[in-house]
Amino acid sequence: MAYWLMKSEPDVYGIDDLKRDRRECWDGVRNYQVRNMMRDDMRKGDLAFFYHSNCPEPGIVGVMRIVREAYPDHTQFDPQSKYYDPKSDPDDPRWLMVDVAYKRKLKRTITLAELKAHPELGDLPLVRRGNRLSVMPVTDADWEFILGLE
Repeated sequence: MAYWLMKSEPDVYGIDDLKRDRRECWDGVRNYQVRNMMRDDMRKGDLAFFYHSNCPEPGIVGVMRIVREAYPDHTQFDPQSKYYDPKSDPDDPRWLMVDVAYKRKLKRTITLAELKAHPELGDLPLVRRGNRLSVMPVTDADWEFILGLE
């Protein structure tokens, strides 16, 4: 099993939305590095932190499970979607998505500021300068450490 951190803006789709829906596709990824991680490394059964980004208090708010491995993101073919990609070929899709399922909300938000304050998490991609990826791997040790902060 691998661990991940996946970002979403809470006013677009937050942990409460996933709790309500129970399962959702993680669409709209338009970064090749993230696409490749989803395609090559993310597996059904992996766990991911749900991270609220671009909000007054960014941080980890929940845990979800990967329930379907990478498959073509339908939004790339929809001209009405903000994620539409006219260069993507239906016979060779450029963009992929996975399905996630709600597992639980954390007892409290573990903020980005708090994560940055722990030197033990210095190798966590989230706390490194310049890392703006929306999906990133989390080591087993970092996963356990972060859960211990709850």
